[in-house]
Amino acid sequence: MRTQRLQRRLTRHEAVVGVVGQGYVGLSLAASAAVDGLTVRAVDVDGARIRELALGRNVVPGVDDAMFAAAVDTGRLSFDTDPAAVADCDVVVICVPTPVVEHRPDLSFIEDAGRAVAAHLQRDSLVILESTTYPGTTDQILRPLLEAGGLRAGRDFLLAYSPERIDPGNVKYGLRNTPRVVGGIDEASSRTAGLFYSQLVDDVEVLSSCRAAEMAKLLENTFRMVNIALVNELATLCGEQNIDVWEVIRAAATKPFGFMPFYPGPGVGGHCIPLDPTYLAWQSRRDTGRPFRLVETAQDINAHMPTYVTTRVIEALSEHGKAVKNASVLALGVTYKPDVGDLRESAAIEVLGRLARKGARISFHDPFVSEIREHELNLRRSALTGAALEAADIVLLLTPHSSYDTDQLTRHAKLLFDARNAIGSPRPSTVVPL
Repeated sequence: MRTQRLQRRLTRHEAVVGVVGQGYVGLSLAASAAVDGLTVRAVDVDGARIRELALGRNVVPGVDDAMFAAAVDTGRLSFDTDPAAVADCDVVVICVPTPVVEHRPDLSFIEDAGRAVAAHLQRDSLVILESTTYPGTTDQILRPLLEAGGLRAGRDFLLAYSPERIDPGNVKYGLRNTPRVVGGIDEASSRTAGLFYSQLVDDVEVLSSCRAAEMAKLLENTFRMVNIALVNELATLCGEQNIDVWEVIRAAATKPFGFMPFYPGPGVGGHCIPLDPTYLAWQSRRDTGRPFRLVETAQDINAHMPTYVTTRVIEALSEHGKAVKNASVLALGVTYKPDVGDLRESAAIEVLGRLARKGARISFHDPFVSEIREHELNLRRSALTGAALEAADIVLLLTPHSSYDTDQLTRHAKLLFDARNAIGSPRPSTVVPL
């Protein structure tokens, strides 16, 4: 196998890169690679998405508009629905979804992508899987699919795993300055995958295997999920004891060692935190017969938070002489995190669905979302005006986008439920904290 030739093409920026899957992970990678001088073939089965991207329209939430525009301007980024576009690629990166269905990992997108790539895989190339998944997927699921065409991993092509680490909306850490973890099926695969990412990323950590890299990704997000569950449960305890949980966290965070602050909220959302630990819990039960007890407990705590927030909202209304039935509720921010237009697993929408089933009249505003069509809701975005704030029996600040003027909210809302401590302390008497 001519590994050195591929490595030379990478260092000289002569390599052609195929990126299969044009969600925010795949498109972010494709755009960055094009800006950094590589020729990129971007592939996705969604024809409507590909047409928009080919016209230079960024229709993928979470992808930096400036980076996308710069990539298009290079002329090195092309879009296609035909997987044959990867046939001349030196590197093929698979960035497809790995959802959880009925508490089990759904690897059908990886399997489909593997079969599509295998049909056009060229000798002496490198295949990298970026999709988050459980340890063993690259070796046990993807590898046999790629080898079905007759080529053999390690002999005819290289194979590695490198988990995506993109944090949508994070203005401090992007693809370039977030270290990349890489693990291959053998030393040549690891080294070459590390060389590829070193063209795009400042720091690359090369591990001993695909399994180690797969597990590292799950540890990252499980760590976050467990600590979020801790402060979520602490928030419920503090609420029962009339203690300001935000003050407690702020005080604990003054310790310069041994503590990292996490913050409570209406629940966890997005594509990582609610889903990735499920892979770990599922694999533990499948391979060892034991539950991953800490993970499963944390999942239960976080899953309860929308119910807890709903109860707090109903209590706040009651304390101000208003029943939840027929109460006018204006929700601000329904995406899973601030300044990102992603509704996946959004706890805010679950809260609204629960309140609607209690008889509340729901309206919402979110600068990134024009309509809600889930959790039995059928809503179009309302205008955010002083009059709208004053007319609501309660305003719910569920996801505090930076465009929201908190002074305006406290000035006009007669009752404001602040799920994320956006108002801070001291709070007006009309503001109800989580």
